[in-house]
Amino acid sequence: MSALLDAVVVGSGHNALVSAAYLAREGWSVEVLEKDTVLGGAVSTVERFPGYKVDRGSSAHLMIRHSGIIEELGLGAHGLRYIDCDPWAFAPPAPGTDGPGIVFHRDLDATCRSIERACGTKDADSYRRFVAVWSERSRHVMKAFSAPPTGSNLIGAFGGLATARGNSELSRQFLAPGDALLDEYFDSEALKAALAWFGAQSGPPMSEPGTAPMVGFAALMHVLPPGRAVGGSGALSAALASRMAVDGATVALGDGVTSIRPNSNHWTATTESGREVHARKVIAGCHILTTLDLLGRGGFDRTTLDHWRRKIRVGPGIGAVLRLATSALPSYRGEATTQEATSGLQLLVSDRAHLRTAHGAALAGELPPRPAVLGMSFSGIDPTIAPAGRHQVTLWSQWQPYHLSGHRDWASVAEAEADRIVGEMEACAPGFADSVLDRFIQTPRDIESELGMIGGNVMHVEMSLDQMMLWRPLPELSGHRVPGADGLYLTGASTHPGGGVSGASGRSAARIALSDSRRGKTSRWLRRTSGP
Repeated sequence: MSALLDAVVVGSGHNALVSAAYLAREGWSVEVLEKDTVLGGAVSTVERFPGYKVDRGSSAHLMIRHSGIIEELGLGAHGLRYIDCDPWAFAPPAPGTDGPGIVFHRDLDATCRSIERACGTKDADSYRRFVAVWSERSRHVMKAFSAPPTGSNLIGAFGGLATARGNSELSRQFLAPGDALLDEYFDSEALKAALAWFGAQSGPPMSEPGTAPMVGFAALMHVLPPGRAVGGSGALSAALASRMAVDGATVALGDGVTSIRPNSNHWTATTESGREVHARKVIAGCHILTTLDLLGRGGFDRTTLDHWRRKIRVGPGIGAVLRLATSALPSYRGEATTQEATSGLQLLVSDRAHLRTAHGAALAGELPPRPAVLGMSFSGIDPTIAPAGRHQVTLWSQWQPYHLSGHRDWASVAEAEADRIVGEMEACAPGFADSVLDRFIQTPRDIESELGMIGGNVMHVEMSLDQMMLWRPLPELSGHRVPGADGLYLTGASTHPGGGVSGASGRSAARIALSDSRRGKTSRWLRRTSGP
């Protein structure tokens, strides 16, 4: 048998790399096994067009900047540098109308002045109250995200929060739909649509119960806005890999794991090439359904696995992406400068009906009547990702269904749908279509095949109330463990706190593995199972 490692990490998404980095920092021998030839999963950057550094998945990093992980692992010393997206969002005026758009600065006063110009004094004052209430609540949400979702951790995270009308009212507000929260505070539909679109980046529409905190998270952007990693989203994964290498961890790319199985005192991960890697612990950083498949091939009870699979909801697919090489940044109508409009997220919706019809169509397997589009053009603040005099624009179209009705397939509609997505930007920024030099389309099917995100869901499984916190992805799997498989730990977007770039799941899984090791915990399954 080859040397016995302390841990093998399956997958190289950013959470998996965070786990590996924390374990290696403690002196553990660690190897990361990745099927892809590119490190980092959805937090990676490649050259789609000559001279352009193009993200494959995530682009703006929000939660990890609030987590403390960057500082704990000293990633700045490994080349990671962020540029603040400030302003962090811009909502242009509705197509066919004049007037100012809404500019969301990090500075609250500047944001309120913009809201006053676009929506009136009443909504500007209401926004100030909204931020005062929800910035504190969002800070507690981030604390809850930073540890496994046990009852004691959640009580500790939310302890001290209350309203004048008591905890019952507080819980009602947290469980409310995002739309209800917006209607409570604001009158302007344009402002409500912009904030609803920001909140919906977690996946669910803001009509669903429990989505109010997703809208409320906008308040935290005035504390620390989204950041753009210099050189592309993959700079985070590169810094993690550099940190791991210093501490002795290794990475093997292009040889995916086909099974994980127990032996008498360790785990064995078998790869596509037939290689067997033996380790005391396994950190599974791939999609939860992929992990269950790997366990099944390793001898885990298939009835139990099938029961779990049937209860986990992946959903209809979240969206499609256009990666564009352009000759210029978008030039929006309205009073915002190009820098104000393009440094952060560009929220290309002006009423919530637009969002609701797109989501409803996706549930029926239909293309949206009008694509709901989020724009990002980070070459304006980071010129390293495009050739001199050129720019790069990403258009994210949410609620594009994975399964299309009527026996259609994405290969037959992708180009036409890409034209419609560009058309949404053109309506807000006339002349944009003429600036497009090249484009790369990522349909939900492409997202699945390239990044291993089943069903094209970039959050792995639905981020709805019944699959969050202590229910993600299921109550019995929510503690970063699999019952009956001690020594195996779960991380990634399938686990608490869910999708997005936070790293919190990776840190939690590593801490649990370290704690178990210190207590000398041995898997009952391993003890009773002998292997070859």
